[in-house]
Amino acid sequence: MAAVSAFIKKQTKGHTEDGMRTLSLGPDVHRVGLRAMVEFAYTGSIRPLSSDGRALVRAAARALAAPRLLQRCDEEEKGMEPGAHKVLLAASSDYFRGMFTSGMRESRQSRVALRFQSASEIAALISCSYDGTLPLSWDCVFEITCTALQLQFQQALALCLRFLKENIEVTSCLDVASFAEAYGASELEEANDFILRNFWEVSETAKFQDLTAEKLLEIIGQDGLCVPTELAVFRAVSSWIEADPRERVRHAGALMTGVRFPLMTFREFREVRAINLRMECLADDEVELYRDVWFANALHSCTGLMKEMEWRRLGQMPDRPRFRHGVAAAAGRLYVVGGCFFYTKDDIMKSAYRTAGSSWPTCLEFRSNFCAVAHGGGLYAIGGDKEINTNIDSVEMYNLETDSWSYVHSLPQALSGHGVSVTHAGIFISGGFNSKYECLPSTFLYDPASGATPLADMASERALHCMEALQGRLYVAGGVRNLRKFYTDQLACEVYDPGTDTWTAVATLPVPHVGAASAVLEGKIYILGGYSQDDYAESGLVHRFDPCTQRWQSMGTLPGAIIDVRACLLRLPQHL
Repeated sequence: MAAVSAFIKKQTKGHTEDGMRTLSLGPDVHRVGLRAMVEFAYTGSIRPLSSDGRALVRAAARALAAPRLLQRCDEEEKGMEPGAHKVLLAASSDYFRGMFTSGMRESRQSRVALRFQSASEIAALISCSYDGTLPLSWDCVFEITCTALQLQFQQALALCLRFLKENIEVTSCLDVASFAEAYGASELEEANDFILRNFWEVSETAKFQDLTAEKLLEIIGQDGLCVPTELAVFRAVSSWIEADPRERVRHAGALMTGVRFPLMTFREFREVRAINLRMECLADDEVELYRDVWFANALHSCTGLMKEMEWRRLGQMPDRPRFRHGVAAAAGRLYVVGGCFFYTKDDIMKSAYRTAGSSWPTCLEFRSNFCAVAHGGGLYAIGGDKEINTNIDSVEMYNLETDSWSYVHSLPQALSGHGVSVTHAGIFISGGFNSKYECLPSTFLYDPASGATPLADMASERALHCMEALQGRLYVAGGVRNLRKFYTDQLACEVYDPGTDTWTAVATLPVPHVGAASAVLEGKIYILGGYSQDDYAESGLVHRFDPCTQRWQSMGTLPGAIIDVRACLLRLPQHL
């Protein structure tokens, strides 16, 4: 040993007595490297090594100051063919046993060509035949396992399968399961159980997006699938589709048969519907998201009792398209606040825009499906959703003079999809969704300084409706109402008298208006757009309510966006 290692020579110099000596070697000296060092000292050669094994020998050679061993590693790395004893190969591999013991031509040759095999993987298997060890990592284990299978190195194969089984993790389980299926490795069937037990974490990996539609359907159809809620399965399928929507949306119908929708709560169904809308839009080139701002320029009388509104385009919002936002007019300007770009968790906005002047501060919280109103020199953003299925009770006020947002008194409970209207008495709020996304019949007067004062409940609960003040009274129209655990269209309309604190029914809407916009013009209430909750049909119609005749009248159609639009009254310059 001292002849090949300067370190050992130095440690043993001057010691001539017999007996056992102990040397302490650092962590750089691995047992694989030390074994190769001893072998080289006695035979002048080393056994074939894999690239990982060669690295361990190099580290040991440097630590023990063995330059000739380093040189031997260099020579092997530069292209020396792996060598081994035939008898050892025959003992380790069924493939070589048949080759060398059945009278085949290769049994008489000193060199055998193994085509389509990697030299580094063969070297690793030969090294394992000599010392029974196999340096494995996720970078090489599949390649070495394939070679061990093909050349039938049973001991090495057992080590590879043991590594795959004992080191399986979220990022590798899909590869292990795929390998087991391709090669019929029953020892690795546990990978499928691992996927089922950790499906939610697995669905967030990049490998999950590489699954075929058939394999994904097979996984989600298993009774042993472990998820906190069936919504997690739906989200996973949706993320897989959205990774390549043009190609994968055609598989959506088949994949949805694997999602067990009856196990979901209605609150979860809200997100299902939202994501379904997104996928429908991805598959439909005709679906558009708008940034346009329109104004009604004129009202025309047509044949008979028909009316038609003339619309003109005012401009575009500079940010992304948005809906479920808030709009309000103050000091001759149009303010647009919050909203969302799509019906998903990460698309809620808190940006703001005004028609004149430089950019202005964003809200303090993300919010959509809320109400924005101007009152007492300020602009208020009231309640709303901060995520697709989580609403909030906070209220923010934008100060027009200081150009800043600040929190004011909170609502009595989390609300979204509610109606808000302003009179000389203050800010009135009606209905909306509570934190369980149940429609409410409640009404209250809100004061930014002191909070809410309860008022008489409406005759029927509602949310996603319109609320407008006209002639000292408050009108509510449209929206949805509870239907057991679901929603249905709310066609009933009511009027509130603040003097008597009572609600009275008025004429019902001729068609559903869910998520519609509203405004008051020339003593009449206009309801614009929306959809039907019962069949999700869009309604681009505009209806007008006349409090004198107590009737609704069709006023034509909207020019652009239809659902979750917003409207307010703003005086425009004469040239427009």
